[in-house]
Amino acid sequence: MPQGRPADVPDDGLTTRERRNRPLVIVHTGEMKGKSTAAFGLALRAWNQGWPVGVFQFVKSAKWRVGEEAALRALGRLHEQTGEGGPVTWHKMGEGWSWIQRPGTEAGHAADAREGWAQIRRDLAAETYGLYVLDEFTYPMKWGWIDVDDVVATLRARPGRQHVVITGRDADPRLVEAADLVVEMTKIKHPMDAGQKGQRGIEW
Repeated sequence: MPQGRPADVPDDGLTTRERRNRPLVIVHTGEMKGKSTAAFGLALRAWNQGWPVGVFQFVKSAKWRVGEEAALRALGRLHEQTGEGGPVTWHKMGEGWSWIQRPGTEAGHAADAREGWAQIRRDLAAETYGLYVLDEFTYPMKWGWIDVDDVVATLRARPGRQHVVITGRDADPRLVEAADLVVEMTKIKHPMDAGQKGQRGIEW
């Protein structure tokens, strides 16, 4: 296991073990691809540790069949059959709460987004998952559909040992300030710059 040493140790009264095991809020933002991919990599690690994993996709269509979804659902089935790893629950656009599932007004879409956030709040209160992947969750906050201050307050007050990773461009500064780990993915080069479209095994 890597033995990285922190540059500063705060005078917070915690033991090294308590500080190491403190639950994290993680934000993957920036214009470049890979934000969700990195979050699903964390989900694989969480599954391997036996943690319950909850994925909430806020923008991707239910019709999309991404590789990470198929893999994590298969791992969830493996857990059910053998007890290996942890349980996996995948809440996807078009299944239950969704503003792509049916046509409607922006007010209706916003209400659906708030319904999804309300479910996450209930799960956090119940300590349902060890890791939450809130995929593309920055967008409903950016569009004003979900109150950023409520998200920050809820995450700060969450009980137990629940890690939360949020993905999407344009993360609100208040969310960035509240997070423990923030990554901004910046484009250096991309195949699309040379006219190449997405391909199997790379984009999905």
